[in-house]
Amino acid sequence: MAFLGTLCLILVLTTLAGNFANRLGVPAVIGELLIGILIGPAILDWVQLNSLVNLFADIGVVILMFLGGLESNLDLLMKYLRPAIVVATLGVILPITLMGLVSWWWGFSALESLFIGVIFSATSVSISVAVLKEFHALSTREGATILGAAVADDIIGVILLSLMISLLASQGIKAAGSQPNLAVVLIEQVAFFGGTYILVKWVAPYLMHLSERLVMASSVTIMSMVICLGMAWIADIVGLSGAIGAFFAGIAVAHTPYRAVLADHVEPLGNSIFIPVFFVSVGLNMTLDHMAENMGIIVILTILACLTKFLGCGLGAHWCGFDKISSSVIGTGMIARGEMGLITAQIGHQAGLLGNASYSAMILVIVLATVLAPLLLKQALKRMPKAVAANAE
Repeated sequence: MAFLGTLCLILVLTTLAGNFANRLGVPAVIGELLIGILIGPAILDWVQLNSLVNLFADIGVVILMFLGGLESNLDLLMKYLRPAIVVATLGVILPITLMGLVSWWWGFSALESLFIGVIFSATSVSISVAVLKEFHALSTREGATILGAAVADDIIGVILLSLMISLLASQGIKAAGSQPNLAVVLIEQVAFFGGTYILVKWVAPYLMHLSERLVMASSVTIMSMVICLGMAWIADIVGLSGAIGAFFAGIAVAHTPYRAVLADHVEPLGNSIFIPVFFVSVGLNMTLDHMAENMGIIVILTILACLTKFLGCGLGAHWCGFDKISSSVIGTGMIARGEMGLITAQIGHQAGLLGNASYSAMILVIVLATVLAPLLLKQALKRMPKAVAANAE
């Protein structure tokens, strides 16, 4: 029962922090993460990670990634396929290459450097959406390209994360004394994504339709959670992160007529309990012991986190026919990091790839880049014509 007191403290503080963050124009997730740092070992040391906090945090990751898949608009990606793919691809290649090289030059191992690049390859589109709505630019060609590219960006990021998990697993097997069977790893990857295609195309629509016919309260929501948790469990069995399975479960359910209903039902479930605990748990893992000695790499990676997305995505947009102002809007709209970066960093930390000092540094870089992103996007949007919303397509 003592955990209930801890849970109450976390929920009260994250709600207040999210409120203040939103009033300041900062994403609520930043406030929640800072609460974890405040009440954790880094500062006050009121709350420590234990089995119950980790359990709620793990469920939070699964629900968060399920919601991410549920909100992914693949139809929008198809409508703006070419610019979205070009923008997303360059926006992934540049962070992995430059941030990976700089990390390697700074002294990280090759595998650590590659993982750091993967951490900063994904975009948090939810932050950009809020700013685009404020400027009535969500339905413009620029806004739609940002959304479509973010969908492709998330899918690429999830695939890269799954490959990194497999690589980490292979490293662990090798350390244990046996040779990793890369062929088996590849077969499992292909089988998982093949099964995901079948789920999206046939299984999920059938199960959701079946659930509607059951005489049971919230049967549709329950079935969606069965698909979510089942996919997370299967992903874990084949050596991937459960978050990856939950993400594709969300995409599968999003292709059914129940998408809006599920968003209304599942999102409150996640945001009221489990997801805040996850973000707090991220902060609880952080310490400030080695912050001073890592300040140099923190500043460099923060600058690169902004520049690589801005230049990579902006260049991709320019190649697809956008003018300089529109390209700058698309570039700044893709800077925001967030959930995916935090999840990736958390997985690397749990796998032992990132030590406490490196993990804390990566979290701080994600926080700084996420805070800067909406500020930069607002400035870019102010340069757009006032009648930008009239250009919607």
